[in-house]
Amino acid sequence: MRYLVALSRGAAAALSFAALGLTLWRGLEQPWVALAFAAVVAVGESVRVQLPGGDHDGNPATSAPLAAAGALGYALLGEVGGERTTGGVLQVVAVVIVAALAGNAPRAAAGPALELDHAVRGVLAVGFAATCFQPLYTSGALAQWVGPGPYYALYLLAVTLLTALCDSLLAAVFAANSTGRPFGPLLRGRLRTRVGIAPAIGATGAVIALAVAVAGLWALPVFCVPLLLTLFSFRRYATVRATYRQTIASLARSTEVAGYTPHGHARRVAELSCAVGRELGLAHPELTVLEYAALMHDIGQLSLVDPVASGATEGLDPELQRRIALLGGAVVRQTGVASEVAVVVERQADPFREQPLTARIVRAVNAYEDMVAGKASMEGSLRALERLRLGSAHDYEPRVVEALSRVVSRGSRG
Repeated sequence: MRYLVALSRGAAAALSFAALGLTLWRGLEQPWVALAFAAVVAVGESVRVQLPGGDHDGNPATSAPLAAAGALGYALLGEVGGERTTGGVLQVVAVVIVAALAGNAPRAAAGPALELDHAVRGVLAVGFAATCFQPLYTSGALAQWVGPGPYYALYLLAVTLLTALCDSLLAAVFAANSTGRPFGPLLRGRLRTRVGIAPAIGATGAVIALAVAVAGLWALPVFCVPLLLTLFSFRRYATVRATYRQTIASLARSTEVAGYTPHGHARRVAELSCAVGRELGLAHPELTVLEYAALMHDIGQLSLVDPVASGATEGLDPELQRRIALLGGAVVRQTGVASEVAVVVERQADPFREQPLTARIVRAVNAYEDMVAGKASMEGSLRALERLRLGSAHDYEPRVVEALSRVVSRGSRG
């Protein structure tokens, strides 16, 4: 993985220097076209929105679909109002790089505005799309192969989808290199995440290229303004989701405030559960359910007259565990949280074969946290994992325990 990451970064750097250097030496071809698309990319980068819950790896993540669609549209642009474009691959890359830097400049004063790996992926994606289209169009080979009809539009869409696939592969390589997690689950997670957004961005980029080819640059605002308005709506939605999560986290702390569970227990279980879920390849919606259920898994303890010692429920009588789980699920249902979260909380005391995967993860992680008491040492972690393995015949799924072991091992090495 390190070799692939180094190769990708080197290729992106070489492409960037070649594109910027040649464009500065030769000057811009059709400057008004370049400036129009640069403006779209810059505006798209400046209104980059925060993704609810972060990326698939649990890190804060943002998305700039308007910038991506504008960059793809410029890479796939063959004509402007019936006049052939003459920029070429390197000018496309140079214009997108400068526009992305300009769009991120206002946020640069507050801190790093663009991650290195994200920038590398952006440069390679635009370069790949432009390379698949510009030489074939300029030489006339594309017109000879597919003609000007519907096959031309299908070819543009195919290039955008192939670009998205290559970008997902590269993103999984970077994530595997930085986290040490297996490449397969990371790639599956990336593909699941991009199932909805990638075709939409690709189709918008292809439509922009086709519309500008017929109607000229006036087609840009016609297709970009609605997408920009959608971004503002999505930003409000992301704000609501963030507030919703904060409310759940505050409710989950009620057991800590009442003295039923140790300080930070719910947060630690939620973080470790999401890490195990990502290790097992869960999609973002499943990770959201998992996080909320892990935060609220102990809320049923509020029904007890006397708190359990250290808040550890794994050593309790099975009937008492089931009663706490059912009462916790009832409380969760009263909060208006999704019913899937309540189901995970209610099924905590069931044999793992009768539980959904999210409930199996929360149960194993909660047991691990109870055993290490929030102060995991190498020796304590090994003892706790061994006890979980011994209970894998009835209480804990072996696959979840092994995923937890890998996550804990990476954390210990870090």
